[in-house]
Amino acid sequence: MSQLMKGKRGLIFGVANKLSIAWGCAERFAAEGASLAFNFLGDAQEKRVRELVGATDWSASGEQPLVLPCDVTSDNDLTQFFQSVKERWSSIDFIVHSVAYTEKDCLRLPFVETSRQNFALTMDVSVYSLLAIVREARPLLTNRSAVVTMSYFGAEKVVPKYNVMGVAKAALESTTRYLAYDLGPQGVRINALSAGPIRTLSSSAIPGIREMLDNAQRFAPLRRNVTQEDISQTALYLVSELSQGVTGEVLHVDCGYNTLGMFEVLP
Repeated sequence: MSQLMKGKRGLIFGVANKLSIAWGCAERFAAEGASLAFNFLGDAQEKRVRELVGATDWSASGEQPLVLPCDVTSDNDLTQFFQSVKERWSSIDFIVHSVAYTEKDCLRLPFVETSRQNFALTMDVSVYSLLAIVREARPLLTNRSAVVTMSYFGAEKVVPKYNVMGVAKAALESTTRYLAYDLGPQGVRINALSAGPIRTLSSSAIPGIREMLDNAQRFAPLRRNVTQEDISQTALYLVSELSQGVTGEVLHVDCGYNTLGMFEVLP
């Protein structure tokens, strides 16, 4: 490895298990020398995150990760999380926000039947959490810090059964642009990575995930689905100094699927 992130310190929000996009990013960054801190919510997630951390070689960074409780919908939890981070580090260089949630009914029922309560919950967890995290992190961010959040093509076009999550991702991409504008004078960059469909714990809840994967593999210009490695390498670019002139962008990592206007009938 090139040790591109040697001496860098970063936060990873949203690891659920070893298939998580957030975990793929963590492994990649750690291999490049970064020191990391993770959040968890509840006993089950804490156990999974600690098992992953315990089974990973952190010798490239020379520092064991922080693993801390934090419900991103709680301002109290966020304040305590960042206080704990501050006690260990005087600054942070990057943040990965890979947090999204909606009730299963929101994906099963037509979008028009989304309740006010579920709409608000989806937006709070999936969108406002980015704003809340960045606001709490701001005193620790430097003029070279970077934030990356995870979006999906359903933010731009209708993806059947993605429903309110598509609306949330659209709001997330807009939030990214407004945060980039606000924090740009401080030198902080914020970008969104729009990944193609991939099998994760979160995506398994989407009723149409199999069709999404099949269509992407069949019709995308590269004729394959994206991998955890594809996504983590692009995230590495976005949080490293290789992308110092890039902010407020939505970068697609979907094997070209988003470039299609229609499908050709293939044999």
